Amino acid sequence: MIGDPTEGALVALAAKGGVDAASTRQAYPRIAELPFDAAYKLMATFHKMTDESGTPVVRCFVKGAPDQLLTRAATVFDADAGAVPADGDFKQRYLAENERLGEQGLRVLATARKDLDPATFDPGADLLPLVNGLEMLALVGIVDPPRPTAKASIATAKAAGIRVRMITGDHAVTAAAIAGQLGIDGKVITGAEFGSMSDDEALGAIDGVGVIARVTPEHKVRLVDMLKKRGQIVAMTGDGVNDAPALKRADIGIAMGITGTEVTKEAAVMILTDDNFSTIVKAVELGRGLYDNLVKYIRFQMGCLFGFIVSFLGASIFNIAGGVPFLPLQTLWINFTTLLFQAIGLGYGQPAPGLMDRKPRQPDQPILPRALMLWLIIVGLVMGVGTLGVISWAEQAHTRPIAHTMGVVTFSLYALFFSIATKDERTTVFGLDTFSDKTFSIATGVSVLTLILSTVFGPFEALLKTTSLDLPQWLICTAVALSVIVASEIRKAIRRRRAAEVVPAGPPVPPPAAAAS
Repeated sequence: MIGDPTEGALVALAAKGGVDAASTRQAYPRIAELPFDAAYKLMATFHKMTDESGTPVVRCFVKGAPDQLLTRAATVFDADAGAVPADGDFKQRYLAENERLGEQGLRVLATARKDLDPATFDPGADLLPLVNGLEMLALVGIVDPPRPTAKASIATAKAAGIRVRMITGDHAVTAAAIAGQLGIDGKVITGAEFGSMSDDEALGAIDGVGVIARVTPEHKVRLVDMLKKRGQIVAMTGDGVNDAPALKRADIGIAMGITGTEVTKEAAVMILTDDNFSTIVKAVELGRGLYDNLVKYIRFQMGCLFGFIVSFLGASIFNIAGGVPFLPLQTLWINFTTLLFQAIGLGYGQPAPGLMDRKPRQPDQPILPRALMLWLIIVGLVMGVGTLGVISWAEQAHTRPIAHTMGVVTFSLYALFFSIATKDERTTVFGLDTFSDKTFSIATGVSVLTLILSTVFGPFEALLKTTSLDLPQWLICTAVALSVIVASEIRKAIRRRRAAEVVPAGPPVPPPAAAAS
């Protein structure tokens, strides 16, 4: 069967036994095939050959789930006695061996055969009824180890508030062993147990379930529906045709790019080109980083926008600098130097550390919640009032060109310091990591350089109508602009204290649920 994941393992097993798969297939051609189906969990092929007495037969070879083949078995092959009845004693030993192999994390495959009369065999008929009265041959334990990075990726997902569940067609014992190796929490149930639950029972029990074994496509779809009813965001992975309905129903359907069927890829919204679960976790990390940088950029721009509004409104109302805190070219200079460079540094710099240790945000959470919008208005007030205070003082103590220049410097420094403060809403700016981001540090350096040039470089002074400032004037501008750092640090300290004291009340934020097939 093309794409059958067990075929390669059986070919390798045959080679170890001295059987060449290619020549054997040529000697005993396949005349019919019963494809694998999740409903009966087996596959059968039919070949022309002769039995041990030399009589021509059509031999049916079967491989599939051990429990399914056992229910269809009549005899078992014995090397000394030939076919002997599959009695109760044999069935007990068979089931015990199946469980022993499964506890080792092996995928257990049963094999069997049956000889049919060539005269009555019809390749075009329904072949499933013929797969009864089988002669059991062997149990094969297939090593299918998880990728080395899978356990670490699942641990990372768990820390990020993402619950990983395993949905598999394997035996429950095998599934439990693999889940234990990977660190997947929760009890193991079978698809039959899950299917027998009412909707209310399933909704009540689903939080404690980590693995569902021996599932059908209907079970996968139902699991997705149950998780969505719990208010969770569901990502579903799969590669087979029978995974397509669940992928279509999930919020995020993820298909395997290498082993996945075309039907599965069409049903998915994301395709893993490397079939690696770790790539999903990496995508989550990248997505959180992009969102974090976007929010930082918006916070910075909105805070500075409110600062401009307060500056121009305040100057007009109180007639500071003739109602014009910045000349038109000075306004453009601030926007296209400090504000532009710092926005680039925030948008293209490193995301805040520890993003994968945070719980997911609510899907309907706005980018600028009411509390954050109020804070940005306060930032704008601090920037505007501080800038106007410097301009008003300089206009009285010196001249209007000096007042405009000190206004440009003060507002630019406000924007510069605010970008540093808003880079991470949780950690203090007085840490060693404040300038560990190379992109942001370069942007900050360019901003400082352009600000200095606007007050010392003759052509820029002539263009912007600015003038040189002495050291005390620079210190005044810097000291006033640092007030935004003080305000930000007070807010961060209050938020950290509240986060340490507040005990969550009510249900937690529903985490995304990753259902792995």
